[in-house]
Amino acid sequence: MTVTARRSRLAVSLGLSLALGAFAPAAFAQPHQQVLTHAEQYKGEALKLLERLVNIDSGSGYVPGLTQVGDIAIDELHKLGATIEKVPNSDGTQHVLATFKGTGKAKILLMAHMDTVFKEGSAAERPFHIKDGRAYGPGVMDDKGGIVAGIYALKVLKNLDFKNYAQITFLLDASEETGSDVATDLIKKTAKAHDVTLNLEPGRPADGLVVWRKGSATALVEVKGKAAHAGVAPELGRNAAMEAAHQILQLGKLGDAEKKTTINFTVLKAGDRTNVIPDQATAKADVRAAVPEEFDRIEKDLARVSKDKLIAETEVTTSLQRGLPPMPQTKESDRLMAMAQGIYGELGRKLTEEGSGGAADASLSAGVGTPTLDGFGIVGGNIHTPQEYAEVESVVPRIYLLSRMIMELAGR
Repeated sequence: MTVTARRSRLAVSLGLSLALGAFAPAAFAQPHQQVLTHAEQYKGEALKLLERLVNIDSGSGYVPGLTQVGDIAIDELHKLGATIEKVPNSDGTQHVLATFKGTGKAKILLMAHMDTVFKEGSAAERPFHIKDGRAYGPGVMDDKGGIVAGIYALKVLKNLDFKNYAQITFLLDASEETGSDVATDLIKKTAKAHDVTLNLEPGRPADGLVVWRKGSATALVEVKGKAAHAGVAPELGRNAAMEAAHQILQLGKLGDAEKKTTINFTVLKAGDRTNVIPDQATAKADVRAAVPEEFDRIEKDLARVSKDKLIAETEVTTSLQRGLPPMPQTKESDRLMAMAQGIYGELGRKLTEEGSGGAADASLSAGVGTPTLDGFGIVGGNIHTPQEYAEVESVVPRIYLLSRMIMELAGR
């Protein structure tokens, strides 16, 4: 099926659902009692699974920990009847594809990731614990909470003997935080074969879903100068560090707040001895943009502006390495958001509609034309910090939301 055909089919389906008033205002909505009962019964189990996963170090590239997390997830998904495929990554880790076959027509892709940004030893230093209604530990919300939400939503569907879908695929990425060519190709290929993608990145602190994301890129500035003795004859040198500093100050102004484009220099290297004028320097910047055209502009402006040099006879070159593409807000994502809002209204709750400066696998799915909505994991905050947390009381509503979302997308 072509991208256009997939979008058209989903748009028609969602449009009909909305037109028929399937999603009444929250004040009049009634919860699906069976789904809610199962979600409530699974709260304790879900937290225990979350604890097991959080207490395993699984930083990007850490093979032992990522293997453990993958094995636990595979065991749980096997019990639910999934067919499992392991896809080797370039760093020795493995991505997981769990497939469920049904009797309906919709093909639904769920995505989460197993890797975290935390180094080996973090789990021992900050093990899983709950305090004042919040669960803490490395990766508790990003994205081990997403893995748990996905597994338990699928358990709810199994309990209901719900099979009114053609296929549900649960893709667990082993390298989302750093990215990899293998993961990129796998996600694109898998997303193309599905009608819709629900990404299980964490729910936002205000209890929201993510309808757009910025894309990411890395700007590289390289400076060649001339070495000299810093005390005896500094005038004979050409200070690459000073020129790099000049470039950082002027190139750091290339962002555009109105277009949500940011450029932040984060890595600077120059010299290795205090008594030598450095002849080499490099600077790297994190670049984020909401639309692809901004990356084109940044690339051109880096080359243009960097011609203005502070230190004569230095050589400055710039480049832009593109990462994940932007995930723009679309009519399809708006329809998906309306569907999710209606479902959450069944619990008397309301979702916030949010964007994110962080790139994610959802961008790859959306980039191949598959309608995508993000943020279906457990709600939390302080992402990528030692204070990262997940809201314990969001576990049941988020399992309910994901379970019902799958049901509605399948046409029931």
